[in-house]
Amino acid sequence: MTERKPPGVSFETWIDRQIREATERGEFDNLPGAGKPLPGEGKPQDEMWWIKQKMLEENLAFPLPGTLALRKEAEESRAAAVGARTEAEARKIIDGMNDRIRESYGKPLSGPPLFQPLIDVEEVVADWRARHPAEEKPAPAPEPPRERRSFLSFLRPNRKRHG
Repeated sequence: MTERKPPGVSFETWIDRQIREATERGEFDNLPGAGKPLPGEGKPQDEMWWIKQKMLEENLAFPLPGTLALRKEAEESRAAAVGARTEAEARKIIDGMNDRIRESYGKPLSGPPLFQPLIDVEEVVADWRARHPAEEKPAPAPEPPRERRSFLSFLRPNRKRHG
C-alpha cells in the first residue's frame, strides 16, 4: 500500500480497489480472529478502550489519587513484609513504609480524605513468624552413661577395678 492515490480518482474508489485486489491475492485469508465475534461486542461504547487494552497488555495499573495510592502501597508493603525471607528484612520493609506514611502527614495528597495509620511492626513480625516457623534444631544425642567410680578410686593410682 505504498502507492499514492492517482489524481482524479475518488478516495472511496481507490480504497475499494485496493481492498478488492488484496482480497483477490488472499491477504485477508487466515487472519487471527477470523469468524470470531469482535471483542467488546454488545458492551457499551468506551472512549478509552484502547488505553485500557494497552495498559492490560503492558501489565500497568491505572494511576490512583495520592491517598488511595498510599493505602494500596501500605497493603502491598505489609504483604511483602510477611513474605520476606528474614525477620530483619520484614522489619526494614515496614519501617520504610511507615517513613513514607509519616511524610504524607505533612503534605496534602490528592484524592478522598483518608487517614493512613502507621503499620504495627510487631503485628507484622508476628504474622511473619507464624508463616516462617523456626527450624527446630535436632536435640543433641544423649551422651553415653559414664562409668561410675568411687571417690576413693581417684586416690588409688594404678589399681585396676574389678567389677
